[in-house]
Amino acid sequence: MDLCTVDPGYALAMAKAHDEQLLTIDELAQSTGLTVRNVRSYQSRGLIPPPEVQGRTGYYGAQHLAQLQLIREMQAQGFNLTAIAHLLQEARGAGEDVLGFTRALMTPFETEAAEIVERTELLARLGGEVEEKLIAKAEKLGLVIPIGENGFEVPSPTLLAAGERLVGLGVPLEAALETMDKLRRHTERIAQTFVQMFLEFIWKPFDDAGRPESDWPQVRAALDQLRPLASEALTAGFQPTMTKAVEVAFGKEVDRGLGGRANGPVGERAGKRGARGVSRARRV
Repeated sequence: MDLCTVDPGYALAMAKAHDEQLLTIDELAQSTGLTVRNVRSYQSRGLIPPPEVQGRTGYYGAQHLAQLQLIREMQAQGFNLTAIAHLLQEARGAGEDVLGFTRALMTPFETEAAEIVERTELLARLGGEVEEKLIAKAEKLGLVIPIGENGFEVPSPTLLAAGERLVGLGVPLEAALETMDKLRRHTERIAQTFVQMFLEFIWKPFDDAGRPESDWPQVRAALDQLRPLASEALTAGFQPTMTKAVEVAFGKEVDRGLGGRANGPVGERAGKRGARGVSRARRV
């Protein structure tokens, strides 16, 4: 089926668009930040459906606008036009539901705003004198992204602040970065666990059923719930695990300390007093 063929989902979207403002190609291009040439090129490639013709003028509706915005977003994410065309081909018949699902997939999970810091500030926050190899390690872990000659973008200020606090507590920066690396690897495995669960129990039955149009909203809702659910479950599970780990580790250290003091000078003096008492008892 050609992408430019008007399917029921598109027809429904266009029917809804009658209650909205219809756009000429010039207005559509201006609304999406594209050129008229780009819009025509996307249409010729089958990336957007043809306009609704009234008289001699073609008019574009809400789905055209949403689809062009999605195309721009996907290009920014590194998708080429062939991949985008394939995705939109798969979306036929489901209209805005598929576009919404695709946008939800592409939406970053994090809501934290990135920060820009100068190199001097970054070094100061990480302990002052920092070896270049450790800066490179921080870049590899994605904690910082170089910008220009002396600037860095910090995608997650909270994560960098955690490393900064570890250094402030006396943990060497290299050890703090190793901890961040382990954290990243563990969280990647946890994320994969939740994703595989979604694919197996939600997406696969939906896909096996032929991706019925009526089920797209439920699948989208499940995806929307997956992210906060995974975060909440991870936090809830980590808290008692951390409590138990601290109790076990420091309990052993406390017990070892008490045992050491029992065998120290005080313990030795007590032992000698006990031995002299036994000796006197024997003489009596």
